[in-house]
Amino acid sequence: MSNSPNRRPVVAIVDAYSTASHLAPLFHDAGYDCLHVRSAAEPPAVFGKTFRPGDFFATVVHDGDTARTLAAIAPHAPVALLPGAEIGVELADVLSEALGLRSNGTALSVARRDKFHMMETVRAAGVPAVDQILATDLETLLDWYGPVDRTVVLKPVRSTLNDGVSFCGTAAEVRASFEALVGVDSALGLRNDAVVAQEYLVGAEYYVNSVSMDGKHYVCDLWKTQHLGVNGVRDLLGGSALMVRRGPEQDLLTEYAFSVLDALGIRNGPAHTELKLTPQGPRLVETGARVCGAMLPLLTRAALGESQLEWTVLAYTDPEGFEARRHAEYEVARHAVCVNMVAPASGKLVEFPKMADLRALESFHDVLLKVRPGEEIARTVNDMTYPMLVHLLHEVEGVVTHDYMTARYLDGEGFYDVV
Repeated sequence: MSNSPNRRPVVAIVDAYSTASHLAPLFHDAGYDCLHVRSAAEPPAVFGKTFRPGDFFATVVHDGDTARTLAAIAPHAPVALLPGAEIGVELADVLSEALGLRSNGTALSVARRDKFHMMETVRAAGVPAVDQILATDLETLLDWYGPVDRTVVLKPVRSTLNDGVSFCGTAAEVRASFEALVGVDSALGLRNDAVVAQEYLVGAEYYVNSVSMDGKHYVCDLWKTQHLGVNGVRDLLGGSALMVRRGPEQDLLTEYAFSVLDALGIRNGPAHTELKLTPQGPRLVETGARVCGAMLPLLTRAALGESQLEWTVLAYTDPEGFEARRHAEYEVARHAVCVNMVAPASGKLVEFPKMADLRALESFHDVLLKVRPGEEIARTVNDMTYPMLVHLLHEVEGVVTHDYMTARYLDGEGFYDVV
């Protein structure tokens, strides 16, 4: 299908999976048609159910030949091209740069996807960063770890959804984690040939979700997360609470996050930056040059009236409007918490016996079910195994906090009927 005079201007999205599946309808509302570009023949299974083919007038599948992909895209004359899910970031850089569209360019593409290079690039720019090592062999890793027990984090070089991330407190645990990671495929289907090992950062974890245009950054929303030591995982995400825009923590985090975006060359489009606020100040966990995952922007929209999704569309379709509006900071109309429910065991899910109690909470807004009765449920150990996400929303912060604690209490053995 070619870009005919009757067709509206076209926006191309690379791998419109997960939260990015909600971008195309917003582009439609702004007067644009959407072309889908797949970075691989089939999306990873973890994203498969989130794609909405009806939102796109055509799909171009990248087979590894960039020239052929560009030739397939060119007749549609897109006015913008951006990444959707994490796996599409690098291809979007290549294509947008080659097409002369707004782009983050390819010079720092690797640093935006490779966890080790990301941290080294940030450090080289003068931004404080975590101590780390890239290890392809166990001896190098154990030399870095040293003779004294300490907590470190091991993770794949390229992955998503906390796949393969482990917390190790002894040399034996480091060894076991290394051997479990190297030589196996990540959730994205990529072979792990090395691991990144990093010092464990002490402090609460935060999200800074932003959208940039020509190097000017706007903070769409800030979240403070809460973690649990459960199911054998030291830091399993238990929930996230939306923060008001200004405050001592927020100001520190925002300034640091912007310095990270600058260091990584994220000049255009959305970014999801995960930080810890340590006794030494903010430190980067990682940044994704794409919209925030786990459908969190849908809760942001309900709380603020708009989210990173709307700001992304604004930046690509109305640069003047973005520039005019980016100086006004967001205001919290309703307080919000996303509760990550934690399944204690694997098996076949019969039902959620206490679901009615959950829905009866005063601030209950929505529930995103990942597993339904009759399906297999997995013991929750990472971002891919949460059985559901519960969205709480209320004008009074205390009501949301009360219900957050109640949901946390309801969760556990009695919440799941599993055989």
